[in-house]
Amino acid sequence: MHIPDGYLSPQTYVPLYGVSVVFWSVALKKLKKELSTKQVPYLAMAAAFSFLIMMFNIPVPGGTTGHAVGAGIIAILLGPWTAVIAVSVVLIIQAIVFGDGGITALGANCFNMAVVMPFVSYWVFKLVSRNSKNASRLSLAAFLSGYLGLSFSAVLAGIEFGIQPAIAHGPNGRPLYAPYPLSVAVPALALEHLLLFSIVEGVITVVLLKYFLRHESDLVYALSAKRA
Repeated sequence: MHIPDGYLSPQTYVPLYGVSVVFWSVALKKLKKELSTKQVPYLAMAAAFSFLIMMFNIPVPGGTTGHAVGAGIIAILLGPWTAVIAVSVVLIIQAIVFGDGGITALGANCFNMAVVMPFVSYWVFKLVSRNSKNASRLSLAAFLSGYLGLSFSAVLAGIEFGIQPAIAHGPNGRPLYAPYPLSVAVPALALEHLLLFSIVEGVITVVLLKYFLRHESDLVYALSAKRA
């Protein structure tokens, strides 16, 4: 799901860079105000965790790859704005150091996985859990937050691919960037996540939330009394 260079037109990646910069600016301001000293090591560990699981980038039929991200559980534990920074740092390092994702597409990758996914996951968790302390309800909320967050991000990436033939093509109609239309690009990215990677994301979210509820329950941002 890391979009490489050459697949998105400037009409797509420039606006997404702009949107990502706005979210980074707001997130940094919020972190300065809200992040406690106790949470700083968790922010570093969250970024390291996201980096680790995203390295398991598995090729699938259709010419794409998939992986878990970890943005959902970071948003639940530390808040969606913290997740924006943690996952963005990971994506920037992966693009610059490891070539995993393009430099021109970095804004799009950060928007999909470090902006959209944390907020979708966080609000799905809030809506389903309704600040309940019931273990089964919290597990369901955690699974759906991870599952839907990653699925939504994957569909969004598919849309970004799929609109390229319509907005960027030569005089003969030949696509200049990603060649596949929405009818191909969206299913190629959505199905692999709906059927596999989003399930893995949901399970990871449940397992880690249970651990923190057992050992560090006061750390869970989405359930703290102040945030409620």
